[in-house]
Amino acid sequence: MANNSILSKAKNAKNDEFYTQWADIEKEIQAYIEFNPDVFRDKTILCPADDPEWSNFTKFFALHFAEYGLKKLISTSYAPESKPKNIPYQISMFEQKDPKFDAKKTRANGKIFVLDRSDVNKDGKIDIDDLKWDYMNGDGDFRSEEVLKLRDEADIIVTNPPFSLFREFLSWITEANKQFLIIGNKNAIILKEVFPMIQNNKIWIGYRNINQDIWFIVPDGHEYEKEVGGVRIKHIMGCWYTNLDHGRHHQEMPLMSMSDNLKFSKHKEIKGKAEYEKYDNYDAIEIPFTDAIPSDYNGVMGVPVTFLDKYCPTQFEIIWQASGNTRASAPKDVLQKLNYRPHPQDRGGCAVINGVRQYSRVFIKHKSKGAKK
Repeated sequence: MANNSILSKAKNAKNDEFYTQWADIEKEIQAYIEFNPDVFRDKTILCPADDPEWSNFTKFFALHFAEYGLKKLISTSYAPESKPKNIPYQISMFEQKDPKFDAKKTRANGKIFVLDRSDVNKDGKIDIDDLKWDYMNGDGDFRSEEVLKLRDEADIIVTNPPFSLFREFLSWITEANKQFLIIGNKNAIILKEVFPMIQNNKIWIGYRNINQDIWFIVPDGHEYEKEVGGVRIKHIMGCWYTNLDHGRHHQEMPLMSMSDNLKFSKHKEIKGKAEYEKYDNYDAIEIPFTDAIPSDYNGVMGVPVTFLDKYCPTQFEIIWQASGNTRASAPKDVLQKLNYRPHPQDRGGCAVINGVRQYSRVFIKHKSKGAKK
């Protein structure tokens, strides 16, 4: 494609993404490559709702296509007429200068972009200049039969789906048993459709620290918080969700004993106390900070949701979570295991200490032997 020279500018201009910034993609992907250099080798990657005219996901994998040994890269974009009316749409020079340009289709149809091992421009290498594109028959919605077929063809799905459709999008991926790396709201962790999968180690938090909000680039006309290098950005409580392995997922946390925590903890909420606080409505102790988990306690512990960022499945067992929907979503045997006692302040199952409702907590136990209760 002669007009791919416009897209290839992404090699030098890596901060033109409306949503996910190039640097955030690069740091995250590198963690999986370091853990397994062949994680993407001979794989087909699908980036749904990811137009490479604007998006960095497709540009990134196109740039590293040969290096990662990809078999195929497929991206689809959503038709402008199907997007919310307040989202502006700008037709790119890339599309306007192509012989396939159709003014009607560019508004009503999604687009598909494909990069495979074909050296289209005969320059001896496979990169973004070999990307092929066409209009889709429909609007590019990930739930359409057209995109469903692409999902079934793919090995790994990588994208930043609309947060409002996160649970539906995750279900769309997992029902097909696909590997994935996607961005979602942190609050999605406690959703009844999401948490059981985390509990059963079917999905987990990505490499990026969950305490670091993600800064997204926003298009003209949208609210933003600051401007960096001429780029308008806004932070969102987002994190990566995946079922691809990375090193931190297997790294056990170094912990102090209970007695050492009570004597030497850096947290004033713990240091100097005689014991850890207990919940009014659960047989578990309160651990307000992940690094204050005692190494030698074998009972149930309630930890902050951010614990999942450091969760190692060989070190801990996840029992359940208390976030206000516990009674409605927890199996009866789990509530019995926790000896749950309804409390007037728990509002559906939140943990309560001395009559005060706590933030969301995840109940865990050590898997190691020899700890004491």
